[in-house]
Amino acid sequence: MSEEIKNNAEQQPVVQQPQEQQGLDLRKLVKDMLKYKKRYILVMSITFVVIAILAMALPNYYKCTVKLSPELSGMKSNMSLLSMSMGSSGMMPGLGAEALYPMLYPEVVQSTDFQVSLFHIPVTIESRRKGVRPYTTTYYDYLLNYQKKPWWGAVVALPFRLMGLILPKDEEEEEDLGVGPDTLNLFRLTKKQTAIAQVIGNKVKCEVDKKTQVITIQVVDQNPVVCAVMADSVKDHLQRFITDYRTSKARGDLAYSKVIYQEAKGRYENARREYSRYVDANNNVILQTVRQKQIDLENELQIQYNSYMQVASQVLSAEAKVQEETPAFTTIQSASVPVKKAGPSRAKKCIAWTFLAFLAVTAWVFYKEDDYKMFFGQE
Repeated sequence: MSEEIKNNAEQQPVVQQPQEQQGLDLRKLVKDMLKYKKRYILVMSITFVVIAILAMALPNYYKCTVKLSPELSGMKSNMSLLSMSMGSSGMMPGLGAEALYPMLYPEVVQSTDFQVSLFHIPVTIESRRKGVRPYTTTYYDYLLNYQKKPWWGAVVALPFRLMGLILPKDEEEEEDLGVGPDTLNLFRLTKKQTAIAQVIGNKVKCEVDKKTQVITIQVVDQNPVVCAVMADSVKDHLQRFITDYRTSKARGDLAYSKVIYQEAKGRYENARREYSRYVDANNNVILQTVRQKQIDLENELQIQYNSYMQVASQVLSAEAKVQEETPAFTTIQSASVPVKKAGPSRAKKCIAWTFLAFLAVTAWVFYKEDDYKMFFGQE
C-alpha cells in the first residue's frame, strides 16, 4: 500500500507539468522584443523619415461644400416622399412620379455629359508670388496644365515617356484638340478629355439626404479659390439641369402653343383684311348677294377671332404651366473660399506607417524566436 501511494505522488507533478506551460508567456514575448530593440528603432526611424519625405511632397487640397434644398409644390412633395418610402428604388407604381427624382442627382453629377459641361467654366488662378497678376483660364486647361503632382509621379512616368519616344505616336494623342466648340464631341471624346472627365468625377461629389432631400455638393481642389468657384458653378449647372428636365414638356407645349398662336393670328388678320376690303369696296351697294357675301365674311372673321382668342388663352396657360413646373431652390449653405486645408494629414500618415513598421518587426521577432507557436498552441 505504501508503495502505491509513493508511486502516485511521483506521477502527480508529471501530469500537471504541461498545464503550467500552456498559454501566452508575456514575459518571454517582452524579453524577445527588447532583445531586438535596436532593430525596432532602426526600422521605425527609417519608416518615419521616408513617409515624412513622401508626405511633404503631397500637395495640399481644400474642400468646399454647398447645400441646397429643392422646393416642390405640396402635392409633388408628398408624392415624392411617399414614393421614396415605398422602396429602395424611390418609385411607387401608379403615382406617375417623374423619372428624375432626387436620389438620381448624384448619378447626374457623375455622368459624362454633366462633367463635360464643366470644361468651359472660367476659373481665376491667383499666384502667391508678389507682382504676379491672376490669370483666367478654363477649368479643363487648369486641370490639364496647372495641377501640382508629387515628385515621384515624374519618376514613375519616366519609363512610359521613354517608351513614348521609341514607339510611334498616336495622332489623336499627340495633338491636343482642346475643348473648343468645333473640337468637343460628346460622342467621341479624346483620351485627354476622357481623363479630365474622370478627374472631375473624383473631385466633384453630390449626395442627397433621403429624409430631408437636402442636396450636398462637395468639390475638392488644390486651389481654394478654384474650389469655391467650382462648387458654386456645379450648383448652378445642377439647378439648370433639373429645371430644364422638369420643364421640358411644359416648354415643348408652350413652343407648340406659340406656333399655333402665330398661325391663328395670321388667319384672323387675313380674315379681317378681307372683310375690311370687301366692305370698303361695296359700301353703297345694296344687292342681296353683296350683303350675303359680307355676312359670310363677317362670320368667318368671328370664327377666326374666336379661334385666335382661344389659342391666346392656351399660350397664357402654357406659360403659367412652365412657371408652375419650374422648381425653386433654397441655398442652405453657399460656396465660400476655404481658409484651412482639408488634407493631406501628414502626421497621421507618419504615425500610421510607423505603427505598421512596429507590427512588421514584431511579427518578424515572433517568427525568429518561435514565439508564434504560443498563439497557435504548437509545441
